[in-house]
Amino acid sequence: MKGIEALQSEVDRWIKNHGVRYFNELTNMAQLSEEVGEVARIIARRYGEQSEKESDKTKDLGEELADVLFVVLCLANQTNTDLQAAFDRKMEHKTKRDHDRHHNNDKLK
Repeated sequence: MKGIEALQSEVDRWIKNHGVRYFNELTNMAQLSEEVGEVARIIARRYGEQSEKESDKTKDLGEELADVLFVVLCLANQTNTDLQAAFDRKMEHKTKRDHDRHHNNDKLK
């Protein structure tokens, strides 16, 4: 299993070898919104109440989630964000904040 640091490096190498350069941050933000929309469409139609069209049935949720991850990694790289460190800090924060919160939530029982 690869860590986030390794994924960031892999994306950076791919961009340099195949992508010529990163799209600018605003373009990548628009791409991220587009990719999240594709994930939302699959979830809404496959797991939600909307009917799934024939053309949606062949869509691969994992592939669409990977598209989201790829663009997030691009944004992290081009903004010099250490996503592994940020993720580790976030998990520590959530663990401290939510340690008992969800266990004490009657809605989740």
